[in-house]
Amino acid sequence: MNLRKAEISRKTSETDVRCELTLDGTGRAEIDTGIGFLDHLFSTLARHGRMDLVLSCTGDLQVDDHHTAEDCALVLGRALDQALGDKLGVARFGWALVPMDEALARAAIDLSGRPLAQVSLGLKRDRIGSLACENIVHVLASLATAARMTLHVEVLQGENDHHRAEAAFKAVALSLRQAIALDGTDHVPSTKGSL
Repeated sequence: MNLRKAEISRKTSETDVRCELTLDGTGRAEIDTGIGFLDHLFSTLARHGRMDLVLSCTGDLQVDDHHTAEDCALVLGRALDQALGDKLGVARFGWALVPMDEALARAAIDLSGRPLAQVSLGLKRDRIGSLACENIVHVLASLATAARMTLHVEVLQGENDHHRAEAAFKAVALSLRQAIALDGTDHVPSTKGSL
């Protein structure tokens, strides 16, 4: 089996992001974005997706958290797309329903090559730690765009915004783990012959 991994860097006047991703990992994560809750969400994605992820960012946090959150998601999405290569033998689809205490999240993924994100988290707070809640939704949308995948994620219930956001990322992680799994075939799972 070829090692499915990618290393991506992106440097702009706003951020300097570096990412190393191994799809067939153990869930090891080394995350340093400068935003504690964003680190927590990316670590959750790696752990439950069983991917090894090294992600670091130096960003213009003196402006706000938007550029860092967005660019980290774009770089991670590009790494995911690159690591998947031609997508031979992947399951393609994944879905999960994840409880976290009172919160319940549902996610579904299609590694279709067609980027689309439908994200409904129902967060009520402005921020969780130093991360704006609007950027949590934006991270998921940016990840889907750069990874060229269709992503649906919805929090069905929950009172605590930390739980709602974390349950959503766990559901995405489990869905992604299913979708990237190799099914033992050597074909692309599409009637078109490519994804």
